[in-house]
Amino acid sequence: MKKIIVFTFALCLAAGAFAQTQTIRAFSHRGGRLERDENTAGAFQDSWDAGYTGFETDIRRTADGVLYLTHDHTLERTTNGSGIFEQKTSAEIEQLRTKKGNKMMKFDDFIAFLQDKDNLYVEFELKTKPEELYPQEIVEEVAERVYQAAMSIRTKNSLLRFTSSDLRGLRYLKQAHPDLKSKGPESNLLIIFNAGVSDKTIETCKREDIWVMGCKTDGTTRKMVEKAHKEGMIVSLWPTHKIEDFMLAAYLGSDAMCTDIPFTMKPWLEANAPWLHVIY
Repeated sequence: MKKIIVFTFALCLAAGAFAQTQTIRAFSHRGGRLERDENTAGAFQDSWDAGYTGFETDIRRTADGVLYLTHDHTLERTTNGSGIFEQKTSAEIEQLRTKKGNKMMKFDDFIAFLQDKDNLYVEFELKTKPEELYPQEIVEEVAERVYQAAMSIRTKNSLLRFTSSDLRGLRYLKQAHPDLKSKGPESNLLIIFNAGVSDKTIETCKREDIWVMGCKTDGTTRKMVEKAHKEGMIVSLWPTHKIEDFMLAAYLGSDAMCTDIPFTMKPWLEANAPWLHVIY
């Protein structure tokens, strides 16, 4: 705790001037994967009950076409099963339990959870890699189904954002649904990079005409975030494993930040960093 306090004090000195007008959108990554059973109904409900209206989840498709929330394409890390998720039927997935004893959550159940909730920020990550498991026609099918389900959510004053590190699904959505916004704070599309903000990530976003990037905090500098902002881009950084990670993202000038520790982070920030305007 002493380390965090010293770290925060240093950041306050360095960032206080610009932080007075800085707003960061914080959202619960997989329902808070370091504090809850990731991508499960209980994790998302607990996040909502703790005051979060922002969520991120991962969507994959079974062999028989059912969409579930799961990050990995293999089952060993998060469940009592083994093998490749995409090669299992939904009946087989229904027999599995997470390492903490919960059922894997169907995408349709997540959509039902979001119904009639307002002021939402939701990132729907299209998990369509490895590419050999997702040929183009399946990528398009998944993207379209996720889009249609998201559009069915009864909500007000909400931002629904489709994200991926696989450009195929995002390109499809841009082409199939030109009404989707790809620029500005209300953009519905985001490219995920396994790298910090750089000239390369900026150029990729410009080339794809998708002006929101999700980049790693590691390798990101405040100078590069400022450059991205001058280009008209929105920057979201990841991950937040510790309070220090979020505070560093604030110093770097991030517009949004996912958190794996939502239940620890929110009360700590409210008590110790009131100079940050965080939307949960």
